[in-house]
Amino acid sequence: MFVPDVPPPAVRLIGWCIAVLEFLLFLSFPAAMAFAGAMDLLVMTIPNRISIGLIAAFLAAALMAPLGWGEIANHLGAGMLMLGVGIALFAGGFLGGGDAKLLAAAALWFGFDRLLEYLVLVSIAGGALVFLILFYRSITPPLWMCRQPWAMRLHTKAGGVPYGIAIAAGGLWLYPSTSWLQSLVV
Repeated sequence: MFVPDVPPPAVRLIGWCIAVLEFLLFLSFPAAMAFAGAMDLLVMTIPNRISIGLIAAFLAAALMAPLGWGEIANHLGAGMLMLGVGIALFAGGFLGGGDAKLLAAAALWFGFDRLLEYLVLVSIAGGALVFLILFYRSITPPLWMCRQPWAMRLHTKAGGVPYGIAIAAGGLWLYPSTSWLQSLVV
């Protein structure tokens, strides 16, 4: 009797579900970073649930990848280091609390291996962001923007800079070249 070399439907369904779960899990980083940047732009607040979600998604992704304990420690160390740096910057008034937590949660995904590259990209994006905001503050905003509270908050000199945009941009810039996304392509 011929027995086909095809797994039963239940096994195929489980494999498909795991593949979809992996896909959604690895897309959680760019989705959360984009959402954090948009929230910081619109309300100058990055909710804690975004950073907590990034941490939870990292832990799940690390288990599914699977990362070894040494690699997980590498990533946790980078996240903890950046949390300490972020707290120091927050205490000095250079960074918001949500920005500090987002920076640490993002560093968790990159680990020490890509941390410097990530910070350089955040710095480049931050410089461009500050330049754009200073330019925007030097012009009269268009009438349609005058009706937007977030646009007028950005226009005031005391309005601050939503640096979460730069933190998110640096992460979105680097993430496609990481092993997280490369594992989905293979």
